Amino acid sequence: MTLTGTAPVAETQVSLRERKKLATRRLLRRAALELVSERGLANVTVEDIAEAADVSPRTFFNYFTSKEAVLFGGEPDRAARLREAIATSAPGQPAIDALRTVLAADAEARADELRSLGGDPADWVRRMKMARSDPQVRAAHAAQMAMIERAIAEGLADRLGADPDSDPYPLVLAAASVGIFRACMAFWGGSAGAVPLGQLVEQAFRGLAEGLPEDSAFRGIQATVTGQNVTDRRDR
Repeated sequence: MTLTGTAPVAETQVSLRERKKLATRRLLRRAALELVSERGLANVTVEDIAEAADVSPRTFFNYFTSKEAVLFGGEPDRAARLREAIATSAPGQPAIDALRTVLAADAEARADELRSLGGDPADWVRRMKMARSDPQVRAAHAAQMAMIERAIAEGLADRLGADPDSDPYPLVLAAASVGIFRACMAFWGGSAGAVPLGQLVEQAFRGLAEGLPEDSAFRGIQATVTGQNVTDRRDR
């Protein structure tokens, strides 16, 4: 009876500890995005971010490797996870279908992460856009996107049994995928999140599979900047 009674307590303690760690991570991201969008990266230190989040610099480095990493989420395993998922998801289906499924899910995970910061998630997208006006942030973001693009290309090459040195298809499709993701993220932020980010990415990939014709369903997505209206032009 004693052993049975103590198990839930231990599980609760682990859960509370993980929730506290997640809350600290979010505080650090909020502080970094607010400070960098206001001052520029060069005028913000790790100490500034830690102080704004009410933690020590040492605690900061328990969560993020640098002040650049905290701006973009700092998930060291994201690229590896994308590569593995693209290589193995939806076996037997075309590569672009696997890409659509994997990247739409990844987009919703990014949206959920921004929602977890509190307030309007689209506002955090705008803050990230403001932060990227800083040359240092822009360079760090470009490096991150290059890493993601490389992971997507490697996943596609594994899936297709292709050699990127002799077959450009994985590289071209990976480049298109990153472009789609960035464009959908920008539209999502500009429309105040009126259309779910995962839906945007999914529809964009469906349009890509069709050759992006002018009358594709993707072009039917319409959203007001206030996020109050979403319509399909084919239904009007």
